Amino acid sequence: MGKKYIVELDRKGCIGAATCAAVAPEFWQMQDDGKVDLVNAMKESKNTVQKLEIDENDLEKMKLSAEVCPVMVIHIYEKDTGKKIV
Repeated sequence: MGKKYIVELDRKGCIGAATCAAVAPEFWQMQDDGKVDLVNAMKESKNTVQKLEIDENDLEKMKLSAEVCPVMVIHIYEKDTGKKIV
């Protein structure tokens, strides 16, 4: 069984650049308010942190999503250790 990771989106800080959606449209969806949502994420509330568990197969695409975000509101952590990847 491979490693698991937690992707976090700080939606409040999102400016709607949509670069994440451009590189990984299966994970990011633009909303009517001009911000993205993390598809299938656990949502604390509409405009706060959204979290999604992923496995190694999706890590590279999610890392790219985080790296292209101009406001750096996408973070990735190892699920077991909490170590920040991006």
